[in-house]
Amino acid sequence: MHTVPLSAADGQERVDRPTATINAIGTAVPDHDIHAAFVGWATDRLADRRERALFARMAARSGIGGRWSVLPPTPAGGSPVAEGGFYQVAPLPSTAARMALYADHAPALALAAIGRLGPLGAITHLVVASCTGFVAPGIDQIIAARLGLDGGVERTLIGFMGCYAAVTALRTAHHIVRSEPAARVLVVTVELSTLHLQPDAALEPLLAMLQFGDGAAAAIVSADAPGLALSAPFAATLPASDELIRWRIGDQGFAMHLSGEVPGRIGEALRDSALVTRLFGDPAAVDGWAVHAGGRSILDAVQAALGLDETALSASRSVLARFGNMSSATLMFVLADMLAGARVDNGVAVAFGPGLAAEGFRFRHIG
Repeated sequence: MHTVPLSAADGQERVDRPTATINAIGTAVPDHDIHAAFVGWATDRLADRRERALFARMAARSGIGGRWSVLPPTPAGGSPVAEGGFYQVAPLPSTAARMALYADHAPALALAAIGRLGPLGAITHLVVASCTGFVAPGIDQIIAARLGLDGGVERTLIGFMGCYAAVTALRTAHHIVRSEPAARVLVVTVELSTLHLQPDAALEPLLAMLQFGDGAAAAIVSADAPGLALSAPFAATLPASDELIRWRIGDQGFAMHLSGEVPGRIGEALRDSALVTRLFGDPAAVDGWAVHAGGRSILDAVQAALGLDETALSASRSVLARFGNMSSATLMFVLADMLAGARVDNGVAVAFGPGLAAEGFRFRHIG
């Protein structure tokens, strides 16, 4: 077990606490790539010729090669927006119909990711993050039951926090392990974003929907090495930005608003040297960046504002290219690549989401 010293208040003894460490990460996506089909569907919805051309350019420059959906192909092999597909009804499917699919597919995809962790050992805590569906008993209870976990396992369900929920889930595991050194925490993030296609015919919401796909990730966090040691969690909310990222539960799924101003606002915030120092320390000293792959423009904004070189965000760009933005699961995919990659001694993980908030932590390879 690795420990780190904590500074105590005057008159109190110094206490060593265990270092929470990600020992393993497993990831899973469905097998139906819907990216090209969505681009064609969205392009056809734009009546203005100039907007159609702009959307085509933005899609080509998105840095996304594939996005995956739990929605099956049609009997003829078509996508969910093709004849006979889930979305080929008028009006589009109800929220109830979408939640029925979430209840079926979200636990299955989560279990696929968990299955890639190897032996789980004795799990003491289960932390699950998901913002793309609701079901009761909760997805945490469903996962625990299907894994055959002891009924005394402590469960935490983190909902509707969006893209930075992976940070919240791992931070929760971090605090659990530091307070209970024998804890072995199973952390799960699962998102089915493709259940929430909206009937929009305007450029900005179509560009927002262009980013999202389905995915799940799972991690084991304990006080044991080897792995990625977690430390120094941080959070910041950018002022006057709460309207830039919103979710609204409607009769036809969850409608997301992702303003085109988000990358610029993030870039502006990260040019504040005092904020950057508080969150990251000296960016030049960071040798591993795990940035939530929210979109190419967001990664470009982070890279430019922090003055990073062209390879600094390669793990994030790779995940974006292969899977798109999977909301809370995305950062876990980036960390999975970094866990398996070159040694990092001073890493920073950060994600952006509703608020507009930035949340993250430091990490390093140990063992």
